[in-house]
Amino acid sequence: MMRPLLAASLLLLVSGCARSAATRSASPAPTGETLQDGWQSPLHQDHPLVGRIWNVKAARFVDEAELLAALRDARFVVLGERHDQPDHHRLQAKLVRELGSGGRKPALAFEMLDVEQQPAVDASLAKAPGDADALAIAVDWARSGWPDWSLYRPVFSAGLEAGLPVVAANLPRAKVREVVMRGPEALEAPLRERLGLDTPLPEDVAKDMRQEQDQSHCGHLPQEMLGPMVQAQRARDAHLADRLLDADRGDGGVLITGNGHARTDRGVPAHLSRRAPERKVLAVGLLEVDAKSLEPKDYAASYSTGALPFDYVWFTPAMPMEDPCASLRERKR
Repeated sequence: MMRPLLAASLLLLVSGCARSAATRSASPAPTGETLQDGWQSPLHQDHPLVGRIWNVKAARFVDEAELLAALRDARFVVLGERHDQPDHHRLQAKLVRELGSGGRKPALAFEMLDVEQQPAVDASLAKAPGDADALAIAVDWARSGWPDWSLYRPVFSAGLEAGLPVVAANLPRAKVREVVMRGPEALEAPLRERLGLDTPLPEDVAKDMRQEQDQSHCGHLPQEMLGPMVQAQRARDAHLADRLLDADRGDGGVLITGNGHARTDRGVPAHLSRRAPERKVLAVGLLEVDAKSLEPKDYAASYSTGALPFDYVWFTPAMPMEDPCASLRERKR
């Protein structure tokens, strides 16, 4: 039983957050779409938090103008998401467009592209600088395992229209599998040292991360695999930060990634702050509302923290979600 469960777990890990692994098709959204066009997510549109932006540290709501002013003042901006959530990508596109509209041209990095795809990205942009669809073909998005291209197209289009460099930021999937099986030693020594992976996690953090892996894999992952899966998650966080740092030519960078990687306590922002404490980092979590959670503080429990692990949270309506544990339960039977 362990081998098929491990294979399924690795597939979930390298294809994005387990809770966001479902893929659906969607109609392409116009590049210039704004919130005034209406929400695409059908659930809880009348929730009192929908559309509101929460400043976590200040414990108050802010408007878009205040959020944008703060993000423009940061060197690095990490934008979280649920991968298959159309409104999250619409908001990301809006922010990317705004951040690229001034004199700065921050690098636009994507968790959804791994470093081995950078040559294909560069070649596509050299041949067709503003053609997002050509880029999708160049990186074979249709067979990538990520949600439908129509969901991500607005974000890429916003970046290309602003003339931002596009950075493939993730570890290759084969390397992630190696990290799971062999640990940090699977990475070259200079990279491993640069990422800081030889330093053990504090035990309370490691415990929380093991518990999250257990929950995200529906309790079916062998206990001895929880630690290796945490190592892989940590390696991906550190590598995403490394690529942002490497891409910074003075104008900083923006990362598009899952909310789990956008956490300020131990995700990409934490690695950026550790390695470049002089460069300001801000993380925005894009969170779906829940009918039973009416205050921002109600959403912290799902992250096993006393406070939301982001600098800002932008609340959106919700999309239906298939039970991520159904296939594993069926396999076990």
